[in-house]
This record gives sequence, structure tokens and C-alpha cells, in this order.
Amino acid sequence: MNNMQSISPEKCAEFIREGGVAAFTGAGISTAAGIPDFRGKGGFYSTGRYNPDTVFEIEYFKTNPKPFYDFSRDMLEIVDRITPTFTHFFLAQLEEMGLLSSLSTQNIDPLHQMAGSKNVICIHGSYSSMNCLRCGKYYGLDASLEYIRSQDVPRCGECGGLLKPDVVFFGEQVHGMNEAMQEIAESKTLLVLGSSLVVYPAAILPQWAKRAVVVNRTGVSIPTVPEQYMVERELDDFFRQVAEYVF
Repeated sequence: MNNMQSISPEKCAEFIREGGVAAFTGAGISTAAGIPDFRGKGGFYSTGRYNPDTVFEIEYFKTNPKPFYDFSRDMLEIVDRITPTFTHFFLAQLEEMGLLSSLSTQNIDPLHQMAGSKNVICIHGSYSSMNCLRCGKYYGLDASLEYIRSQDVPRCGECGGLLKPDVVFFGEQVHGMNEAMQEIAESKTLLVLGSSLVVYPAAILPQWAKRAVVVNRTGVSIPTVPEQYMVERELDDFFRQVAEYVF
């Protein structure tokens, strides 16, 4: 690993207590809560209910949206049964204490918000709202979830047009890249949690950090970051130990 060092929970806590912390989270923090990944064994695509080449393709969605909504209902049913992880709550508490200034996530689930995080940049969008592709009518979180759960293919109550959640499809621009880049560049320490940094363009964001602490099951290196540390452990196991030195 380039410039990669090991780090103890106590040293990580020391960085966090300095403040100016940003976080970048990937699928690993959600799978730890019980949400399957996409392509792994037991993942969403292994069910055969949706084609991985088309379910998140925007032009396909416009002509055949049902597979995407089948996926969405499956995921939301899982979210209804689970709770955020210790690490989700830990990040929310750091924000409340003024130690963590921003949180950027690649995930489309609402677990960070459920844990209490406020300043969340959802790079790949979320289910927090929907818009009609015909008339542009906006629907908030509660209405969006109700439409998804009650209709095979949600349609606008005003014009009958197709509704699309604020989830980023292939062929669409990701959200908040400039804001996330600025937050990370201005931070003292970036926590990179549960991401293998292989999904672009979001994967380039950690390269703007001055100092990065990467916690993931497998090793990850971030080009251009002068000071970086690697922890190959389960997120909750590591941050339970870190929390003992922070609080």
C-alpha cells in the first residue's frame, strides 16, 4: 500500500478529538447492518428478480420502470426490519459534538439519517424525494415511500406521469461532488469507511484528503494522500474501541 500505515484505536480517537473530521462511507457500513450488497453471494442481483445491466439504467427505467420498483420495495422491506449499526450512530454523535463536519455516502439507503446524521451528502441520491418526469411535481419523503409501497409503478397524482426517486441512475450525474470535495479538502482527517473505492466518480473524493483513516475488510490505498492509515477490521469492532477514547 502506498504510504499506508497501521493505526491504533487510541490514535484514531486522538485525530477525531482534534475536530475537523469528514467521513466517506460505502456499502460496507450498510451490509454490516443487514442490507445485502448487489453482486455478492446472497446479494440483490443473486435473486434473479432484476437484471443488473438494466435495473439502474435511466433509459430502460423510462420504458420499463417495474424492475427498479421491485428492487426498491425489496430494499425498503429490509430497511424496515433493521437498525443502523454502532458506526452509524457513532458518526451521528460526532456530528452532534461538533467533531464531524460532513458525511458523504455512496449508499442510497437511509441508515445514516435514521441514526441521526444531519449533514449527509448522498452522492448516488436517495429515496428522500421523487419527481414526476412529465410535469415535475415534487413529492417528499413520506409521500415517496407511500407511493413506492402501494403502487407497482408509482404515478403522479396530478398528471399520471412516471415518478422517479432522487436515486442516481447510470446515465445521470451524481450529486454533491463539488460540495463533498470541498468538505474533504478542508477537513483535518477523513474517515473512509466500508468502501473499496472502485465505484467512480465518487471513488476519487478521498484523494482530496490531507490525512485519511481507511477502515475496511480489505486493504485500500488512496493515491495522492500524503498521510494515510489502514485498518482491516469490521467497522463496529474498531469504532467501539475508538469510542472508548473519544467519549
